[in-house]
Amino acid sequence: MRILLKLVVDCDMDAAWRALHSPRALAELDGPFVTLGALDRLPTSWTPGDDAIVDLALGPVPLGRQLIDISVSERMHAGQRVRILRDTGIGLSGPLAALDVWDHQMAVSAAPRDPERTLWRERLVIGGAAAPALWPALWAVWQWRSLRIRQLAPTWAYDPESDRPPAQPPASV
Repeated sequence: MRILLKLVVDCDMDAAWRALHSPRALAELDGPFVTLGALDRLPTSWTPGDDAIVDLALGPVPLGRQLIDISVSERMHAGQRVRILRDTGIGLSGPLAALDVWDHQMAVSAAPRDPERTLWRERLVIGGAAAPALWPALWAVWQWRSLRIRQLAPTWAYDPESDRPPAQPPASV
């Protein structure tokens, strides 16, 4: 079973790619309803081959543990560079442990005709006997993610001001 998202967001592709690598930024996409525990034990930035076990909760209700297993790839599609972050982890306890397949891919590329914005695509593939029962709840979470991605994307492009004074032009001789 699949859940798909496709939207254009208000940040450039590099800012979206940095956000995809940030465990904290990704955790904000499901918040405040679904929370991700163990953020203090996660890397600052995901790198290929990283894996981590996190605790999920719906408010005060524990949802179980999830293994996050990260890989990255890059492709050309219709002449556009597409960067993909993939989580092929699996639920270890709680409702998600009833799934046999968890394949979550998040892809970013420059938006068509607007390189200052990003085309954001997600595909979640789930499988197993429990997939039909869990699909409606996961679909609802992904609709929330869509709203949060649109809300948060403009904040990803923030470049802090430098502490250094602006460069002075060279003095003429």
